[in-house]
Amino acid sequence: LYVIEQQAGFLLRRAHQRSGGIFQALLMDSGLTPMQFTSLVKIHDEGRVSQNLLGRHTHTDPATIMGVVNRLVQRQLIRKTTEPADKRKSTLILTTTGLKLIESLKTAALQVSSETLAPLSMDEQEIFLRLLARLT
Repeated sequence: LYVIEQQAGFLLRRAHQRSGGIFQALLMDSGLTPMQFTSLVKIHDEGRVSQNLLGRHTHTDPATIMGVVNRLVQRQLIRKTTEPADKRKSTLILTTTGLKLIESLKTAALQVSSETLAPLSMDEQEIFLRLLARLT
């Protein structure tokens, strides 16, 4: 018998909704979406990154990452520069404001994961995260 509530996609969507709700509650004041936050973190991790590579690192299609980047530029959280050797290629770097914002959100970001996984024991959390990584 097919029971929708027992299907992987249904359960993954519900888990994603849970995580998203916790993210919104803890990081709402930042004005960032989860995708914007992820992009800022990846730019921070890389130091400077092309828009194309940022899309690949965040597993985001080119049109979506372009919108994310444009909104972060508008908020002056990142700077977009063109490469002298190839004007079609843009490089993204955090502004001081962007860096300060990411630094101020680290504790809350860790809390999102902690609260999302709270119903699981520590051993279950490790197993769950390892299994999720295998699915991706």
